Amino acid sequence: MQIRTGYSIAFDTLGPTPMTLLVNVRPERQKDLLTPEAVAFDPPVTAQREHDAFGNCCTRIVAPGGRITVSADFVIADRGEPDAVDPTARQIPVQDLPADVLPFLLGSRYCDTDKLGSLAWELFGEVPEGWARVQAIVDYAHERIRFDYQLADSTRSAHDGHAQRVGVCRDFAHLAIALCRCMNIPARYATGYLGDIGVPKDPAPMDFSAWFEVYLDGSSGPRWYSFDARHNTPRIGRIVMAYGRDATDCAISTSFGTATLAKFEVHTDEIVPASQNGLRTAA
Repeated sequence: MQIRTGYSIAFDTLGPTPMTLLVNVRPERQKDLLTPEAVAFDPPVTAQREHDAFGNCCTRIVAPGGRITVSADFVIADRGEPDAVDPTARQIPVQDLPADVLPFLLGSRYCDTDKLGSLAWELFGEVPEGWARVQAIVDYAHERIRFDYQLADSTRSAHDGHAQRVGVCRDFAHLAIALCRCMNIPARYATGYLGDIGVPKDPAPMDFSAWFEVYLDGSSGPRWYSFDARHNTPRIGRIVMAYGRDATDCAISTSFGTATLAKFEVHTDEIVPASQNGLRTAA
């Protein structure tokens, strides 16, 4: 399938303000681009593109002061298949994990494992290791937190989300990640596009989405598997922009100075071939 996606985001700054932006799809998905993923700036600024410590495409700019708008619109190919499900995937002993996976066992800014360890073992210590244990954690986070976009809080940690029982997609992900790490299951945060493909249309404005991945040994060998504690069902059309330990590493924008969000629009839609569209309209 083909997906048209992009964004238009504006910031108001008080003067020259350095900013880093994670607004490009991950390098692994750039081979799927069908049109250029050109990032436009209004007013024009010099942009430096590099890769951060997690392999994400990072764009560095200095906003000149006043309003600056960052935008892109592109088409990308997708398998059109839901997230992989492998109930036989087993947990890998810590001593056998690759070195680059080990950091995703540790606590981080928003995944405060030190405050959730006892709870995690109490809740999931008797659940079979591997896929079943991860799914039990996802089920718990899904039921524990109530989604409310109006109550988003950029300072809310996994422990806070568990106590407050409310949050947005990042809070579902942080709680599930922290609980997985407490059980010695490597888990990493993911952010990107997730449109309403294969599911009823959500009337709320489109936003970037957050989910997480765990490292398990499945039928095709060790790999990262996607889980979504907010929706708790395999979804179609995830387009990853960034991976990291938590939302700190995957922030869409980081400003080194005041940068007030003035506009935020995201679109992610399946491109329906004209023949199919005609059939649907006729029906």
